[in-house]
Amino acid sequence: MGDRWHVEVDRSVCIGSGLCVGNAPDGFELDSARQSHPRAADADANERILAAAESCPVEAIAITLAESGEPVFPPEE
Repeated sequence: MGDRWHVEVDRSVCIGSGLCVGNAPDGFELDSARQSHPRAADADANERILAAAESCPVEAIAITLAESGEPVFPPEE
């Protein structure tokens, strides 16, 4: 079985660009205030969710391994 990711959006940083929804419509949605949030807090690791996080212009999306909390994105410096 593959990794599970915990996905969070920092709503104080999110500018509602919608790029995350465009990259991973199954992983993210915009609410009525155009703030992004994950459709589920934990998801199977997949390239679309990673691409969404990487494309966020304000880096509002954080992904960690659900079991350990180890950062997936953004990577630790």
